[in-house]
Amino acid sequence: MSAVINDSARALRVSQKAANLDALRLEAAPQPQPVAKSGFAVVKVGAAAVNPSDVKAALGLMPQAVWPRTPGRDFAGVVVDGPSDWIGREVYGSGGDVGITRDGSHARFLVLPVAALRDRPRSISMDEAGAVGVPFVTAYEGFRRSGMPQSGQTVLVLGANGKVGQAAVQLAAQGGARVIAVQRRAGPFEGFASSPIDVIDATQDDIAARVRELTNGRGVDIAYNTVGSAYFEAANKSMAKGATQILISTQDRAVPFDIFAFYRGMHTYVGIDSLAMDCIASTAQLDAMREGFERGTLKPFPVARAFALDEALDAYRLVLSGSTDRVVLRP
Repeated sequence: MSAVINDSARALRVSQKAANLDALRLEAAPQPQPVAKSGFAVVKVGAAAVNPSDVKAALGLMPQAVWPRTPGRDFAGVVVDGPSDWIGREVYGSGGDVGITRDGSHARFLVLPVAALRDRPRSISMDEAGAVGVPFVTAYEGFRRSGMPQSGQTVLVLGANGKVGQAAVQLAAQGGARVIAVQRRAGPFEGFASSPIDVIDATQDDIAARVRELTNGRGVDIAYNTVGSAYFEAANKSMAKGATQILISTQDRAVPFDIFAFYRGMHTYVGIDSLAMDCIASTAQLDAMREGFERGTLKPFPVARAFALDEALDAYRLVLSGSTDRVVLRP
């Protein structure tokens, strides 16, 4: 069977590393509709988030990335080729391999293993489904490995303004835990999480002292540190005996570490790398959150802007500038 030619179908292509966005060459190349091999399916992409990791990978900052390739880790769309029971179904997902070691979602068509297909929750839009992947998968994996938050626990989320932070706040609140969010500017938690959230302003407060005050001196059971080095010490000082700190990122690789406080506190540290989770593992994590999206205890991110492929460089630039707005491409 030959590929289907569609003159309007295109895919972003990056062929080599670039020193910065001004030097990045993104080509919107024609893309014939692929033919699904056994065990695979073809998805016509309706929306695909632009994540910071997508832009960094396009610039060559991910050592495992292959060249040339199409970027984009998150996606939502319609299955157009593959097993007959999947044809026409709307799906969504993500993957640490998608757009990194295999062609990604910043394209009209995306080829995936059938095992990576999951139905899109009908309670969220195509744009929203294409933008929940990386942040929610990362947040969920951290809690899965630390123990899912539950009633009676207190969870501290450091860097709660970011998308992983926002997802972590929602997941902890959904689990019934008390949530303390540390942020540097006003957050979206009113009406966003499923329970009231205590907020600490990192520009005004001593984080650890305020946490101890809020917990009557006990500290928190889980500290989800989405920033890394900047909050590492404050998180350590905020942890109750037997607590866990989750780390997904950092600014500085070296941090002060008090071994005495670590073992006397019986603490645990969990490191999360979402790039290590392929599309099958990542979409399975999303599926574990389906019920929350369906009943509204988990809410997708509002999509601030949608760009066409011709405007991809503008979308990449917006994301790399540090914007917290959720941005999608509509191929």
